[in-house]
Amino acid sequence: MARMKFLCDAERCIECKGCVTACKNEGCVTACKNENEVPWGVNRRRVVTINDGVVGAEKSISVACMHCSDAPCMAVCPVDCFYRTDDGVVLHDKDLCIGCGYCFYACPFGAPQFPQAGAFGLRGKMDKCTFCAGGPEPDRSEAEFRKYGRNRLAEGKLPACAEMCSTKALLGGDGDVIADIYRERVLRRGRGADLWGWSSAYGVKPGAQPPVQQPATRGKS
Repeated sequence: MARMKFLCDAERCIECKGCVTACKNEGCVTACKNENEVPWGVNRRRVVTINDGVVGAEKSISVACMHCSDAPCMAVCPVDCFYRTDDGVVLHDKDLCIGCGYCFYACPFGAPQFPQAGAFGLRGKMDKCTFCAGGPEPDRSEAEFRKYGRNRLAEGKLPACAEMCSTKALLGGDGDVIADIYRERVLRRGRGADLWGWSSAYGVKPGAQPPVQQPATRGKS
């Protein structure tokens, strides 16, 4: 049985935020047209830039629910609204959520989000990435669509964010397959002067020679 996972290759991410737009289109926008509106500002997926503005050190990664094998949100939820599918996707039941916010504080990725700021019970129903796998209602049903957006996994498709990524920085699917893809990329990049950067992410251009790493020189004593 496949274990669905996300992985973002920071060497390929160009901060275009196409994944964020795709997520809005497949999940939030469709849900917004119905009873469970996801307000503006609540993003199931977002792009985070580390060392913003620092030349040579800036990296961007796409972040959402990572569907942890040992999810802390599941451990702290007092009403057990979280559950894990056979594919390893961590989903939640909005009908059970009481808006306590425990999952928000427990998640290291900030995946659970609430439409309102307030005390216990006033935050509204929690919303997060569903890996485009819907919710507890029957697959591809109208009830599931209203609350959680489109169920792409039931259609035999991958999450919209991963399919929309123009540079294939964001990978989504079977964890073993994703690990093999990333392992191949790392081996192709190798080590040395060209380990990090655009050219290392996409390989050396045809006809071009890889950079030669100069030996370190020591100053005279």
